[in-house]
Amino acid sequence: MRGLLLLLMVMAAALSAGAQERTFTHADTLRGSITPAREWWDVQNYDLHVALNAQDSTLGGYNTITYFINKPDSIMQIDLQLPMEVDSVMQDKQKLAYERDGDAVMVRTLAQQPKGGTKKVTIFFHGRPKAAVNPPWDGGIIWRKDKDGRPWIATACQGLGASVWWPNKDTQSDEPNDMTIAVTVPNFLVDVSNGRLKKKVSNKDGTDTYFWYVANPINNYDVALNIGNYKEIKDTYNGEGGKLDLSYWVLDYNVDTATIHFQEAKKMLACFEFWFGKYPFYQDSYKLVEAPHLGMEHQSAVAYGNGFGWGYKGRDLSGTGWGLKWDFIIVHESGHEWFGNNITSKDLADMWIHEAFTNYSETLYTECEFGRQAAFEYIVGVRQNIRNDIPIIAPYGVNAEGSGDMYYKGGNMIHTIRQIINNDNVFREVLRGMNQTFWHQTVTTKDILDYLNYMTQMNFKKVFEQYLTRTTIPTLEYHFNGNELQFRWVTDVENFDMPVKVTLNDRGYTFIYPGKHWQSTQFTLTNKKDFKVDPNFYIHVKQI
Repeated sequence: MRGLLLLLMVMAAALSAGAQERTFTHADTLRGSITPAREWWDVQNYDLHVALNAQDSTLGGYNTITYFINKPDSIMQIDLQLPMEVDSVMQDKQKLAYERDGDAVMVRTLAQQPKGGTKKVTIFFHGRPKAAVNPPWDGGIIWRKDKDGRPWIATACQGLGASVWWPNKDTQSDEPNDMTIAVTVPNFLVDVSNGRLKKKVSNKDGTDTYFWYVANPINNYDVALNIGNYKEIKDTYNGEGGKLDLSYWVLDYNVDTATIHFQEAKKMLACFEFWFGKYPFYQDSYKLVEAPHLGMEHQSAVAYGNGFGWGYKGRDLSGTGWGLKWDFIIVHESGHEWFGNNITSKDLADMWIHEAFTNYSETLYTECEFGRQAAFEYIVGVRQNIRNDIPIIAPYGVNAEGSGDMYYKGGNMIHTIRQIINNDNVFREVLRGMNQTFWHQTVTTKDILDYLNYMTQMNFKKVFEQYLTRTTIPTLEYHFNGNELQFRWVTDVENFDMPVKVTLNDRGYTFIYPGKHWQSTQFTLTNKKDFKVDPNFYIHVKQI
């Protein structure tokens, strides 16, 4: 997510035409691109150890990075955002020299690393990380109190970056194969992180260390701390991958409420396994973790802050009523386990891959629970939130996000594609096949487009170009000439040729194939006033 309110926040800033020009800095390039100091090595494993101090909002620890060497080099870029500090960097029991370049740390190894080898480097760090201002949208570390005045701490750092609190290779394009997260907290608190709890160690200084192990690849911003007076509710779900362990970690005074409310998670899992395929992280279990913010798709530890209510904080984002019949955060954030966590965009510019498909998961869940008509009403209803302000795909290589329209407009693009495919068996196989083909991988927009075209034997290049790189919506112009319907597309994408359904007769919708130039077809509707364009296509319609 970084929740759906991203739209309401970012878009409320009503960008003017001049404000759409975006400038980027050296720091943006360091963070968003595969620099030479990143290119030569691939992360294999993170072994992260961190201890928190709630009294002064600081943390510290170390991260050992195991990496594979693609080609010989000696300068490593490791990211740790100021004001966090590096204490030392160690390799083979020797200290390494390093220099700061803003939020990047350039580490000089003792010698060029041998191609094809595997090495380890350990970064010791400490500091007072950026405190979240309005999480999860303006994120960082969340230092809160629960209603009984006890510490309640969490992380939410999508976009901002995991390096806001721990040192790592902070790019979505390189995920570790697995990871250990060891968190030390006062012994009256509990830490819940990703994966499975392997052990808890009680220390002599009145602290406990929780050791979590993630058996699957994980993107950096998903790595999470959740610290509070948690109690665990255990359950299981029999899914496509066998028995899936479910854990609901909630504050102690919410156990009874959560035990009932979180039963929706099983319905969600059944629906999404039908449409998307097997839940991607059976080894790591599925968890919902109560959080002091609205929610985030933290892999196998989905952050939940919707107050055990329906809708989006009691609101229906579609305005149709259907959005108040299910818990938005359980559905949307869990949808990211397939799109965002299983399939991850290499570059933040392609964040639409996460958000458009996950937005559409809301429609599919509505369909699973309330039927096709309800689902189609829901997805058409959310169009009221589309701004068409800036392109959905942002500039590449600078850690930039595109328009918040990646949610509602992106979801409506997928809904439009579903209408063009015109076969839900094929559409379902596209979604399921996508999660199999790109299982635990990072991808680009081109990867998704090529796969979609291959699976459907259609060409959606112009559709992607129109909806993802433009701020205009294609307009279908038409008029009647006797018994003929004449029609064409008006759009700023050259040779835009998307088919669309209209009523040409009294029997229902029929495809027409508009292009740039006027075309015509026979029209036999009894009454021309009954002419309609299928509203499930997200387009403008204009009679001239």
